[in-house]
Amino acid sequence: MRLLRLGEPGRERPVLLAADGRHFDLTGVIGDLDRAFWVDQGADAVRAAAEAGTLPEIPADEVAGLRVGAAVARPGKVVCIGLNYRDHAEETGAAIPPRPVVFMKDPYTVVGPNDDILIPRGSVKTDWEVELAVVIGARARYLESHEDALGVIGGFAVSNDVSEREFQLERSGQWDLGKSCETFNPLGPHLVTADEVGDFQKLGLRLTVNGEQRQDGNTENMIFGVAEVIHYLSQHMVLEPGDVINTGTPAGVALGMADHPYLRAGDVVELEIDGLGSQRSNLVGA
Repeated sequence: MRLLRLGEPGRERPVLLAADGRHFDLTGVIGDLDRAFWVDQGADAVRAAAEAGTLPEIPADEVAGLRVGAAVARPGKVVCIGLNYRDHAEETGAAIPPRPVVFMKDPYTVVGPNDDILIPRGSVKTDWEVELAVVIGARARYLESHEDALGVIGGFAVSNDVSEREFQLERSGQWDLGKSCETFNPLGPHLVTADEVGDFQKLGLRLTVNGEQRQDGNTENMIFGVAEVIHYLSQHMVLEPGDVINTGTPAGVALGMADHPYLRAGDVVELEIDGLGSQRSNLVGA
């Protein structure tokens, strides 16, 4: 299934996007695309209602005027994996990590896929990162195998792990300051359930700035695959339904380019992942 949230911030309603492009209102079936959605078996309820033909359709002209909200309503936590593509590690001069590099991102960074990205006050090194986001669908702790890890995946989405490199690398020994600025995680447009994505380790992911190609990679080039990441994280923390994992970015970020073309107000960033949709964000001053 392909799910999304439409409406102004704080007033989004959950919607099912059908294969034929029609949109159906889910407010009579589920509350939101949040932790309760997974805990209460919301995906099964949506499938049943869709098969029964009881979902009210939203007129196309109404949909066209609605903002697309974040694919997940306020995740409990956003866990990120750094340096998870060999070419990205190489372009930044970092060693290939022997195990996943883990950092956290404030959940309040999560915004809609086409919302403005705010360049922090005093920033000179705001950067982009297209990433495959994994949405956890079941509680996970001390998973025993990669197969078990696959069983807790609820769905996938497009994520932009926006970063301020000076804040991240020069102000502190931790990365959080450069990762948790407001609006620094556009997520969506869709939450695509795992059964529809197919081989998520063979998805192309691309990003442009002002129409110029910056990133063009494939998830098959991850150093640590999705199952390995989830299994590893579950040995160190409890993953709850609705949590988001950003799984890393391929080469092509401003940090790794010779002229370091960091983002400025007025820039436009567009990104997409095969089968998961696309984003388009304007950069504005905070």
